[in-house]
Amino acid sequence: MSDTFYDPNDPTLPAQPPVPPLSGPQDKLVLGSFRDQPSARSARRPYQNPVQESQQGRQGYPPSNQPYNQRPTSYNNSAYNAQHASHRAYAPSTGNKPQAYPTPPVQQPYQQHAQGGHSSSPRRAKRPRRRTGCLITALIVIALLCILIVSAINVTKRVLAFGSAISPQPPLSSQTDYMNTSERTSVLIMGYGGQGHDGAYLTDSLSVISVVPSNRHTSLISVPRDLWIQYPPNSGQYTKINAVYELASNFNQNPVAGGNAAAQKVSLVTGLNVKYWVTINFAGFKDLINSIGGIDVYVPDSFNACYPANDDPAINASWITIQFNKGMQHMDGATAIEYARAREPMSVCSNKPSINLAELTDFARSARQQIIMKAVLAKFKQISTWPKLYDALNALQHTIYTNMSLADLAAFALKMNLSDPHTAHIGLSNQNVLMDSSLSDGTYILLPQNDNWQLIVDYVKQHLYN
Repeated sequence: MSDTFYDPNDPTLPAQPPVPPLSGPQDKLVLGSFRDQPSARSARRPYQNPVQESQQGRQGYPPSNQPYNQRPTSYNNSAYNAQHASHRAYAPSTGNKPQAYPTPPVQQPYQQHAQGGHSSSPRRAKRPRRRTGCLITALIVIALLCILIVSAINVTKRVLAFGSAISPQPPLSSQTDYMNTSERTSVLIMGYGGQGHDGAYLTDSLSVISVVPSNRHTSLISVPRDLWIQYPPNSGQYTKINAVYELASNFNQNPVAGGNAAAQKVSLVTGLNVKYWVTINFAGFKDLINSIGGIDVYVPDSFNACYPANDDPAINASWITIQFNKGMQHMDGATAIEYARAREPMSVCSNKPSINLAELTDFARSARQQIIMKAVLAKFKQISTWPKLYDALNALQHTIYTNMSLADLAAFALKMNLSDPHTAHIGLSNQNVLMDSSLSDGTYILLPQNDNWQLIVDYVKQHLYN
């Protein structure tokens, strides 16, 4: 067997140098290896070149910077023997019988040696983990952002289209400076039955909502539909105030002309500067209430009434009986419209007695319409209703028309507060400034007391603040 061995720094040639014979008893074979115990040389991991060591730590080995083909093939093993003399004390023995070559222990290059020493070999740098998780998360976030952006764009387009459909004003324009003023702003709300109703465009519901934007103080003024006024102005011709919109709009062919004419007439009656108006189609209003899941209404007084089975008597001229009991009630669209418009006593369709005839007057009906309006606005302000607002746009688009831009209408709705206990509720009636009258044909009308129109103006001014 040759005494030649190769450089241990070459991982392709892992052969170990032969162990020289040891002196001692001949009946015992003592074996040792420089790999068995910690030594001046650092243990190295398989298939990994060790760190360059100093010449002092490599006694008995050729300098690592010497060319491979110039290194000697044999060495003086005295340094090797001196270095590994301690191995003899740990040589395995099985009595007098020589032991076969033991299996070298498995090296643990990163563990601490039993004698307390530490391996001088550097630890292998950990391979950086692939950041696939971060990449997937980023892609998901980007996808969600894209979906949100697309959804926002679609919603914005839909809202702007809605604003263009309900008003002649550009949706984002403003005639009220977005209500950033201390000047009182008044809006006329007109409700009519719509196509298929008897008197389809007679505004049987007339209410003015007047708001001081700086402090959100709100006043609600009801104008009775039977008030007898001159129209057109200075024409010497007279009609009920609920017919002004129908006549001026030519039966809703020109809603802007109709709305402006009605707002001008109400301004003269109340003394308020009413520049803005909103029309509400009762048929669409019913669908609107259904689209937001109905409304919760507190009925202050019980009453019963006869109500048309169909708004169009040509379809069904029969009657039904309805009754509302005092207390909180949840109403769908049809029930809310019945509550707001009921006015016929039980004698019209039944032999049953009427309960609380006072609720069937136009004045009481105006008050009920205010209650419905207040309930709808309250429902719109509930967070639970907001997810339904997109679907409600279709119903609302067929329900309202206004001369306010969408931005102004939204600002006005946010400023007014009908739930404030200080909100003034003003109802013009024969109990304060009006009196009952009739035409030669027996048609019922209302006139100002003593034919004094200034009396109405003064009354409204005195009661604007509750």
